[in-house]
Amino acid sequence: MIAPPPTPIGALPQGLGAMALETHDMGMRFGSFDALQGVSLKVAPGTVHALLGENGAGKSTLVKCVAGYQRPTSGSVLVDGREQAIANPVVARELGIGMVYQHFTLAPGMTVAENLLLAGGKVPATIDWRREREQLEAFLQTTPFRLDLDARPQALAAGEKQKLELLKQLYLRPRLLILDEPTSVLTPQEADEVLGHVRGFALSGLCTVVIITHKFREVMAYADDVTVLRRGRAVHHAAVRDTDPTRLAHAMVGGDSVDQAAEALRDTPADTAPAATGGTALEVTALHVMGDRGTLAVHDLHLRVAPGEILGVAGVSGNGQRELVEALVGQRPRASGEVRVDGQPYAARRAENHRLKVRSLPEEPLRNACVGDLSVAQNMALRDFDQPPLCTGGRLRFGAWRQRAREWIAGYGIKTQGENAPIRSLSGGNVQRAVLARELHGEIRVLIAANPVFGLDFAAVREIHGRLREVRHKGGAVLLISEDLDELLELADRIVVMSEGRIAFETPAAQANRQTLGAHMGGGH
Repeated sequence: MIAPPPTPIGALPQGLGAMALETHDMGMRFGSFDALQGVSLKVAPGTVHALLGENGAGKSTLVKCVAGYQRPTSGSVLVDGREQAIANPVVARELGIGMVYQHFTLAPGMTVAENLLLAGGKVPATIDWRREREQLEAFLQTTPFRLDLDARPQALAAGEKQKLELLKQLYLRPRLLILDEPTSVLTPQEADEVLGHVRGFALSGLCTVVIITHKFREVMAYADDVTVLRRGRAVHHAAVRDTDPTRLAHAMVGGDSVDQAAEALRDTPADTAPAATGGTALEVTALHVMGDRGTLAVHDLHLRVAPGEILGVAGVSGNGQRELVEALVGQRPRASGEVRVDGQPYAARRAENHRLKVRSLPEEPLRNACVGDLSVAQNMALRDFDQPPLCTGGRLRFGAWRQRAREWIAGYGIKTQGENAPIRSLSGGNVQRAVLARELHGEIRVLIAANPVFGLDFAAVREIHGRLREVRHKGGAVLLISEDLDELLELADRIVVMSEGRIAFETPAAQANRQTLGAHMGGGH
């Protein structure tokens, strides 16, 4: 039995228990686009209900209507059998509905403690911080992870921010907890801890849980029931015990047969990957990088990646991976150390990227690799806009930019209103496809990829994984930094573990042991 956390300021009335949720014939229209079409859903109290579907299927729209962030254009929401008009998130919170969003909603300049207190919505004019910190410390004792109460979100890694988002909602003790991709930046061990805690919370009768996920393993292990959405419609409902990943995949993508879905789930055989050709494409020697808090985040780090090899970097979020990537791609200065590509010094300058054929797929591409207000075509040209054929005789050829963008949009299956649409108008998966088209164009010697499938559906994940394998097949060296151990075990030839800014362990992927990796990731060795 999970001990309930202490009651915070602004907490919801207790003793109401887990909520029964129902949507009836819900519709949501944006202009001429129907994001939801007649979606009816029943979630039993004290259960974990999973929502599956590809990007754009309507999952986030559905739960945002339940949480009061959007008003459905038709249909109704029933709470404990009674129809409720949930006009805004304040009304939802008063009913006992809490939601953890896929995109962070933290106050970056406030501490973890202040963010937790602010989540209650009723902050007194004078705060007794001694008493509040005692309550917060007691609350953290009931959760599967801890954060520094004095840390600020702007200094936290993505995984730590996701934990804080979940802590904010757990602190309020909701009757219905909605989780939108809650484990996308957590390691499998962290994910199992979080989902195990959430499931225990539901089984205790304290809370009902609705979880959006793209991971079939999480559905099968932690959910009681599952609903699949496709193109705004609920196309499949089942008890988890009565279904399997192949049936769920078929419901997600449609098609003529279950066999097609089974083929979509099948991994590329490992024996199709060529052996590394020898030599070193990327070499990092004695690298030291300062973190946001003025202390070393990367300590004396050494690694090498051979041509035709994928080197996976595993680690619990916040152990220097973000700082390593930023130092390698030129977004953060290096305190000391050396980085070489094909034996030549590499400082991540634009001219060096062209000459040495280095590319990168950063985490959160809209923020780290795009200019949101520029068009899709303009973003696709950022790397080579001043090179032929996009520029001749010192004149930019905008027609060539648009023509190539149209070809890439078709070739990569990017869903957009056209090459002139602002890139911020695209979904996360389609932004990533646009960045892929740009970064994978031409010959690649080194590819640095950081959590490249963060928050994407299984079809987009499979496509991007295939692109990474293709780089390896053509002799490129891939440095894959991922907080998803399953992803590394599937793709990598070798795996190293980062812990406290250092390489703590290395193993060939074929010989990797999940428990051993997890122990090193947690600092157990």
